Amino acid sequence: MSDGPVYSVVAPVFNEVGNIRLFYREVKGALDSTGETWELLLVNDGSTDGSLELMLKLASADQRLRVISFARNFGHQIAVTAGVDYAVGRAIILIDADLQDPPAVIPRLIDKWKEGFDVVYAVRAERRGESVWKRLSAKLFYRLIHRITDINIPLDTGDFRLMDERVAQVLRQMREHRRFIRGMTSWVGFKQTGVEYVREERVWGETKYPLRKMIAFGLDAVTSFSFFPLQIMIYLSLVLGVASLLVGIVITFLRLTQGEEFFGGQATTIVLLLLLSSFQLFFLFVIGQYVARTYDESRDRPLYVIAATAGLAGRKTAQRRQGAAEPGSATAAAIVREPVEAAPHAGA
Repeated sequence: MSDGPVYSVVAPVFNEVGNIRLFYREVKGALDSTGETWELLLVNDGSTDGSLELMLKLASADQRLRVISFARNFGHQIAVTAGVDYAVGRAIILIDADLQDPPAVIPRLIDKWKEGFDVVYAVRAERRGESVWKRLSAKLFYRLIHRITDINIPLDTGDFRLMDERVAQVLRQMREHRRFIRGMTSWVGFKQTGVEYVREERVWGETKYPLRKMIAFGLDAVTSFSFFPLQIMIYLSLVLGVASLLVGIVITFLRLTQGEEFFGGQATTIVLLLLLSSFQLFFLFVIGQYVARTYDESRDRPLYVIAATAGLAGRKTAQRRQGAAEPGSATAAAIVREPVEAAPHAGA
């Protein structure tokens, strides 16, 4: 990898046609200021708004810009994974293309990397242009994850970060489908530090993480790095058992002292049955989340399918290039190894 660029910037793209050109210019300006070699990998995650055509046009004019295009939408975390798989830089920088994470912060991440840190994550000191509900829910989410997971995931951090090639190599060998990149980079270990920045208001378009996706993302984070939901079920069961015993004793005492008419009828029994049934259904839901994720992993499907690339002719995944573990099954390796190269004039 000594003949490759020093920096690889990985940016997933999903319907960001209004941001791509400005994003490219800002990344180019930030990295050119370092005076070192770099590449920008844009991963098209099934965009339908003309983002791919624009990316290919920019790639035809700048050989440092590479494009990976999925056969369909596989999700943000999988798109980040594909970019890391094909990156060859000594340091890999993850950033979204919506410009809420300013590329101007990249040199500060690089400075910390040169000081000897293997992971430099960007800490959101302020979140501009977001609703009160968005800021509050994000704050609660990060603190909940920080408290219940078994690893130290820094507060108020997203995927915007720099990782050394050593960290990236370990990350490439972690092939779970329900991915939580910021947790995975924390799990890897090595020397890590943070850099504070102001998260800007979105320049164009709308968020790709509505409430439904945020809930699903939160479930992936919890089930990937914590058994707390399963453990709390034990404690709640014990509490319910003790409460049922005490209620039984109290009702027996009152009926003996107040007469059989006291607590007569079936209303109390029905209420208790409904309460217990709701707890049972909730417990089944929690167990089902873990079972579903276990089943998802057992199918061993490829993480992603690449339809076309630009600027990556002859480049293989980092796993094969460095002799590391293949990404998933033989089927997955066959799909990822030799993606179809996009025509040089595509999108021009």
